[in-house]
Amino acid sequence: MTEFALHPTLAADSYLLGQVGAVQVRMHRSAQFPWFLLVPEDPATELHELPPALRAELQALADRVGRFVLKHWRCDKLNIAAIGNVVPQLHLHVIGRRQDDALWPRVVWGNLQEGPLRAEADAAAVAAALRRAQVLR
Repeated sequence: MTEFALHPTLAADSYLLGQVGAVQVRMHRSAQFPWFLLVPEDPATELHELPPALRAELQALADRVGRFVLKHWRCDKLNIAAIGNVVPQLHLHVIGRRQDDALWPRVVWGNLQEGPLRAEADAAAVAAALRRAQVLR
């Protein structure tokens, strides 16, 4: 098996908040939305290619992160997707949406405008909140 290497775009666009098993929990640098990236440390590029145990771990984590997003940011809707058209490395987006956000009801992908960036200290505070909520251990 080859050593895991995070795609440079994911590294540039997000902060590492922690890891659950073989899945990195990252937060997008855009401060426009509560936007998480879950990156399994596996060479698979499609969900169905993941080993069953890792796929189950990824889904369970997406569920926990999604519940956290809905509660912590009082979001109206979750967008969860594994697109991979631009970044081929398998990753799940978990994005909280509100009816008063700048893009509602359009999707974030392909419509995101330049906007404020999340500070590293803000990402660290979110990581601490995830640990308190027992999403991260």
